[in-house]
Amino acid sequence: MGDHYKYKYSITMQSDDLAVVHCLRSLSQFSQKTGNNRITWGNTKESDWKRDGKKVTFRFTTPEYRKFFISEAERLLPSDSWTISAQNENDPAKPAK
Repeated sequence: MGDHYKYKYSITMQSDDLAVVHCLRSLSQFSQKTGNNRITWGNTKESDWKRDGKKVTFRFTTPEYRKFFISEAERLLPSDSWTISAQNENDPAKPAK
């Protein structure tokens, strides 16, 4: 499992727009300032998004990185293009399948 267990501060977001999902993926990588910042967006492929009802979950090593991610999404993306569905303090990342 490597370091995936450290990425336990999750946020699930809903968007009907796949382009917005790709922007969120980039923002999650940008927001995770330490460690393997690609783990943040694991399991958020188009097929995952479709399977999960147009929702994706991002995971961070600290609540501060997650908060920064939210603030960047609010700053850069139209507010009607995404919503927060859930947040969790103990939802560790899993390696991509």
